[in-house]
Amino acid sequence: MIRGLRLRPVAEEDLPLLHALHNTDPESGAAFDWFGFSNPVSRRRDWEENGLLGTDSGHLVVALDREFLGSVSWRRTAFGPLNHGWNIGIGLVAEARGRGIGTEAQILLARYLFAHTQVNRVDAHTNVANIAEQRALEKAGFTREGVMRGAQFRNGSYHDMVLYSILRGEVPPA
Repeated sequence: MIRGLRLRPVAEEDLPLLHALHNTDPESGAAFDWFGFSNPVSRRRDWEENGLLGTDSGHLVVALDREFLGSVSWRRTAFGPLNHGWNIGIGLVAEARGRGIGTEAQILLARYLFAHTQVNRVDAHTNVANIAEQRALEKAGFTREGVMRGAQFRNGSYHDMVLYSILRGEVPPA
């Protein structure tokens, strides 16, 4: 456990930091995060409407004490007419990577989602070449389920993704 690490709602002053984090360019070194430029007004509009905490998706800030380190997010994924799960994502500033923060933040997010929603499953997808994220998910207790071939279009081509999941009863205790 990383002392002082927490998830918190997105504040207005976080919006420029979120935009910079998720609106990187190909030269930024965030090889798995480049999906083209995005509209900063749409994120602000969503924040003004619901604080980026909707019924089908949400964002929280990853913070160490008061320092912004990145964000975690989730979106609803349907598994038929009777139930759904959450698909999660994470983005960390470069200085926060490689320190175990991603692992801990994803554990905190899974705990949060299981504590406050009735889902039984949380999953995450990552590029097959993103070994650091695969290690973080495995350390967080997620199980590798397989490879989704050609599942993600990014930067002009399709990429294979690795699928991970964790079930309600598998989350490490606080």
